[in-house]
Amino acid sequence: MKGFHSRVLKATAGSYAALIFLFLYAPIIVLVVLSFNASRLRGSWGGFSLHWYASLFRNDRIMRALGTTFLLAVLSATIATVIGTAAAIVLNGIRKGPMRSILLNLTYIPMLNPDIVTGVSLLLLFTFVGVRLGFPTLLMAHVSFNIPYVVLSVMPKLRQMNPSLVDAAMDLGLKPLPAIWRVVVPEITPGVVTGFLLALTMSIDDFVISFFTTGPGVSTLSIEIYSMTRRGINPEINALSAILFVVVLALLIFVNVRSKEETLMM
Repeated sequence: MKGFHSRVLKATAGSYAALIFLFLYAPIIVLVVLSFNASRLRGSWGGFSLHWYASLFRNDRIMRALGTTFLLAVLSATIATVIGTAAAIVLNGIRKGPMRSILLNLTYIPMLNPDIVTGVSLLLLFTFVGVRLGFPTLLMAHVSFNIPYVVLSVMPKLRQMNPSLVDAAMDLGLKPLPAIWRVVVPEITPGVVTGFLLALTMSIDDFVISFFTTGPGVSTLSIEIYSMTRRGINPEINALSAILFVVVLALLIFVNVRSKEETLMM
């Protein structure tokens, strides 16, 4: 009887998990399939074709927006990773108490704050200080909302680390900064990589904050797609989205395989 209940429970859990994944990935599967549709109409299948992929790379407007998006994502993720990692190390070094809790809560507020509030507040700030809207303001905005994600990714690794390692390194003659670089950073590298990838993804995905903080002539992919919705989504966007999905999937697989290899080597 117990074996029967166990099999039923496993079957139910498997079916539930399958439904969840189907709900999450069915839209992406439809998008990928439509990217190979020869017809411009989404409701009819015109046969298999790579026309939209070829047309995508000839579309200067989309390619320009894509280049801006990736440049912005890489720069903002890199800067946010450096600042966020340093902030996490400093916060971890503060003794437990009200001050540490307050600082951590202040760090997490941008993650909980609605994007529209963050976007409008940054727009008002840039206007108040007289900064001209453009790529620099867009970069600063992305760095500001990416930092908390890096801190959130690095903090667990810092808490898992033996706190006496830095003291031992300093007892052996290293100064504080070299000790942090040689001892702490290698220990928290998985968290740093995770924070960078998360910041990269959030930057590519963002629309609302980018919409309020960009300037004339600077358009990200999300803003470009939004401008197309008034005339109808171009099937080239389906091809671009399919390529981005495959690239992100390959990147995640590479990171997971590498982390497993590092774990086995340890």
